[in-house]
Amino acid sequence: MKLLIKNGRVIDPATQTDANADVLVEDGRIVQVAPDILMENFQESSHQNSQEDSKGSSVLSPNACDGAKVSATSRKDDSVTVVDATGCFVMPGFIDLHVHLRDPGFEQKETVETGAAAAARGGYTTIVAMPNTRPVVDNEDVVNYVHHKAKDVTKVNVLQAGAITKGMAGTALADIEQMVRAGSPAISEDGKSVMNAHLLREAMKITKRLDIPILAHCEDSNLVNGGVVNEDENAQKKGLPGIANVVEDAIAIRDVLLAGDTGAQLHLCHCSTKGSVEIVELAKKRGVRVSAEVCPHHFTLTSDDMESGDTNYKMNPPLRTKKDVDALREGLKNGIMDVISTDHAPHTKEEKNDSIMMAPFGIIGLETAAALTYTELVLGGYLTPMQMAEKMSYNPAKVISCGKGSLEPGKIADIVIFDPQKKYRIDVSGFASKARNTPFHGREVTGAVRMTIADGTIIYQAEET
Repeated sequence: MKLLIKNGRVIDPATQTDANADVLVEDGRIVQVAPDILMENFQESSHQNSQEDSKGSSVLSPNACDGAKVSATSRKDDSVTVVDATGCFVMPGFIDLHVHLRDPGFEQKETVETGAAAAARGGYTTIVAMPNTRPVVDNEDVVNYVHHKAKDVTKVNVLQAGAITKGMAGTALADIEQMVRAGSPAISEDGKSVMNAHLLREAMKITKRLDIPILAHCEDSNLVNGGVVNEDENAQKKGLPGIANVVEDAIAIRDVLLAGDTGAQLHLCHCSTKGSVEIVELAKKRGVRVSAEVCPHHFTLTSDDMESGDTNYKMNPPLRTKKDVDALREGLKNGIMDVISTDHAPHTKEEKNDSIMMAPFGIIGLETAAALTYTELVLGGYLTPMQMAEKMSYNPAKVISCGKGSLEPGKIADIVIFDPQKKYRIDVSGFASKARNTPFHGREVTGAVRMTIADGTIIYQAEET
């Protein structure tokens, strides 16, 4: 089976390609990227197929709004699906290093299947699931459960990160080697930090030897002090306990020092402060193996945007000040911050309907990240389309060494087709995720995922609008 993507703007950070070209896929791999691939071979068969369907090729309905249009054609013993990507970006499939699938244990919030469906709608072909499930992913059995379930229900490449400590209790190391053998690409204690510096240092020694990263949630639990929002004048006016920037910055500094000491690869998750950007910049200058991610909510919203009592704005780290948002945007622009991840954190409506003090932290993000990135950062003048692909695909692939994030011939055909002209309002009613907890419902954005292709198979195609 062949797939031919025609007339798109191919953007590939691996080769620094930014040009109008076609992409030919065969048997799940990219075969060729070049202008006008094989059109002379397909024109006749395409015409014949429009007259009849006698050869058994299905004809897929085209999308509206000048997005990616799909038709199926056949030629003798060969079958080819032709995608017209006129006006669209053709980029490597997005990779999200930070997703909560809630499975096993919290399937009322999300499952591997629904989370992967949300990922496909968002243009993601690979996602890394966090280990704070029930049971905690601290052994190979739970890793295998997630990986096997994913293979049964989705074409999205679901990778399960292992916990750093047993039960995420912070007192004894999990069997890291066992989980890596089972396929974990990284370890993380996301949702909390390993407060025992000696224990984390020992974990870093192991990850250095295994050549995998630690995905670090930077939060000094001793400084949180019951905070639920950013510590600023907004919190004071509402009488809410705040979470200061130093809560994040203190652990970011500690973890960077430990990574420098051990030579381990460190990736800082969901950075939200100006201080984190400065810490990462200095660490890189000193040769520390560090990378860092920023989430769309942290580069889009400030604590000033938080509507009174709306728990969809409650997340951890919290929404910070404009000074922090500006620093995060500049950090992404200048290459200090490497990755855009979602921290997709689904919760039930009942949970989020609680008070701001009691409702859980977190928002969903898989189905909004690409549009927010394009609207806020590309159209905002911070990133080029090439940099968008770098932050959402190429760089994440490098962090976990998964061999993806490229459209080079020979690579697995993980591809996203993105329409940069589509304007619309985000509507959670059509989401694939089980959850609806986002502050972005109703927000006007530009840019839509038209098609997601994983392993050469179309796994999501936007409906006609």
